[in-house]
Amino acid sequence: MNQIQSSQKNRMLNTPVLFLIFNRLRTTKEVFRSIKDAKPSKLYIASDGPRLNKEGESAKVTLVREYVLSEINWECEVKTLFRKENLGCKYAVSSAITWFFENEEQGIILEDDCLPAESFFWYCEELLNKYKHDSRIWHISGNNFQKTDTPDSFSYHFSKFIHIWGWACWADRWAKYDVEMQSYKQSDFQEIFMNIIDDPSENQYWSKIFHKVSKGMIDTWDFQWVYTAWKNNGLSIAPNVNLVSNIGFGEDATHTRDIDSVQANISASNITLPLKHPNQIERNVSADLFTAKNIFLDKNIIYKLLKRLYLEFKIQLKKIKPY
Repeated sequence: MNQIQSSQKNRMLNTPVLFLIFNRLRTTKEVFRSIKDAKPSKLYIASDGPRLNKEGESAKVTLVREYVLSEINWECEVKTLFRKENLGCKYAVSSAITWFFENEEQGIILEDDCLPAESFFWYCEELLNKYKHDSRIWHISGNNFQKTDTPDSFSYHFSKFIHIWGWACWADRWAKYDVEMQSYKQSDFQEIFMNIIDDPSENQYWSKIFHKVSKGMIDTWDFQWVYTAWKNNGLSIAPNVNLVSNIGFGEDATHTRDIDSVQANISASNITLPLKHPNQIERNVSADLFTAKNIFLDKNIIYKLLKRLYLEFKIQLKKIKPY
């Protein structure tokens, strides 16, 4: 594991952090320990309200909120956005990020199940400052799903994919975000994304996703951010080692319930600081093809295949007459 330099380890993080919490105390404790170590000078905490149909959730939400507030033991400015009513993933998360960027020009966003390596914060801070005025870069991710370190001499590469398990961004980019995707027209898909889609099978996948999101058929906020960046020809930065581990896979998760997922509990490593920057801004197409195939397309195909086999098995089981 690469080691973070002591010069970063012993100083306070100047970049504001938004911490998104809800009802999971265990994962919240783990992630917040890493935030405490970074000691951000400004900390924003947002929490959705409890769901009325979930018995005992109000107490869980309150417990998580109280824990985080009680554990702030360093000098920092704290702002909270604690919802009384439940807005759901789509509106709670997106509105919290909007609130964050209404107050800050740039910052780091962490959810309660995204456990970062120590150097993640300094990686984000360095890149936020470096690309602040470069309109080609829209997103800084802490995730690398390449299974092996990307084979080049630089600290990161440029990608089309927007990974959101620990990320950073700027207010001027987020200002173009539209949670409802009102500007999206399916007939425009080919024209807008012809330079983004690397594999024909991706076309159908993303066309369906964006159509469903624009029609309100998926309760999420992140695909809208992917659409916004792609529409504006924006690139994402991906580290050449994985900096954030998602520790929230399980039954109590909203979207990450499959504990056997290839993305579940991927270990996080530190990146060497200071960063080694690429000589030019150019998308790594081969890395994107790998991500498309292994994270989006194959996962979708395999899931559908297994589901079909399971349903066929149930049908055949019912035909078997008991003794």
